[in-house]
Parts: sequence; structure tokens; C-alpha cells
Amino acid sequence: MMRGLAMTLTLLAGQANAADFYFCWKGENGYTMTGQMDINPVALNKPVITEDDVTLFKIAGYQGGILLGKWDMVTRADDASWILHFDPARSAFLTPGDAGLGVSQAWNADGTATDCGNPGFGFNLGNYAQDFCLNGVWVEESGMPPETPFLVSTIPVDPQCRIYAPVS
Repeated sequence: MMRGLAMTLTLLAGQANAADFYFCWKGENGYTMTGQMDINPVALNKPVITEDDVTLFKIAGYQGGILLGKWDMVTRADDASWILHFDPARSAFLTPGDAGLGVSQAWNADGTATDCGNPGFGFNLGNYAQDFCLNGVWVEESGMPPETPFLVSTIPVDPQCRIYAPVS
């Protein structure tokens, strides 16, 4: 009995310490992306969080609310692009201008359309644009200017980038 209680308390304590973020991106032509990211709480004091500080990461891409594909760090292929730069003080994903990089976000897409969500779905934020890849094909018509910010929340969001309000 005590052992079960101790295990339950340990599990709950680990969940209470999780730093969860939800995000949503609006592209052109009805393209959107939602995602979830959990960050090691110790890393929240860093000026920039990278993929090495993330304990859970998953994204889903949509067009007109219809699911196009998903990607997550757990099922990531060894050779898939995986770069992340997040500013915890601003709760913002860094753009190339912020980070001084050519590509500041590469989530199963490398920013050159040569490693482009194959198979599945990918997103990148580079010095040319923010956009999707789907099954090895760059979806140019999804693109937004690289400096475009997108929604980051501690509350889940839907594919239309609406925040789910807690219900009591």
C-alpha cells in the first residue's frame, strides 16, 4: 500500500514539474499546424532552449482543418532534420533574424526542401520562409515570411489556432 502511494506521488510530482507548451502556426492558403512541446524544467532558465532540452515534441499539419500529416521526436528517423530554438522568457520560437541562423526551426524538414518530411509531415523556419513539407514535397503555397511569429500557449490549441478555454 505504501509502495503504491509512493509511486503515485512520484508520478504526480514529475507531471507537476513538466513545462508544457502548445503552439499553432497559420500559413497561407488555409495551412495550419498545431503542436505540443514539453521542456525539461531545469532548462527554463536558459536564454535559448534547443532540441536537447525537449522531452516531448509533436506536430500536426492541416489544410482547411483537414489533417495532412503528423511528426514527433519519438518516431523521428535518425537522419531526419531536428533543430529547435525557443526563447522561454518570451515564449517564442526564434526566427532566423532572432537567432542569427539560416534555419532556426527544422522539424522533419531542413529548410532547403532536400530533406522534406519524407515520409510524413515536416515544418521549417528558415531565412526564406516558414512552410510545410509533405511526403518529400515542399509545399511552397503554405509559406509565410520568416519573421512571422506564431502562437505559443500553456493551454492546448486547435487547428484554427483557438485556445481551448478550461471548463470548470
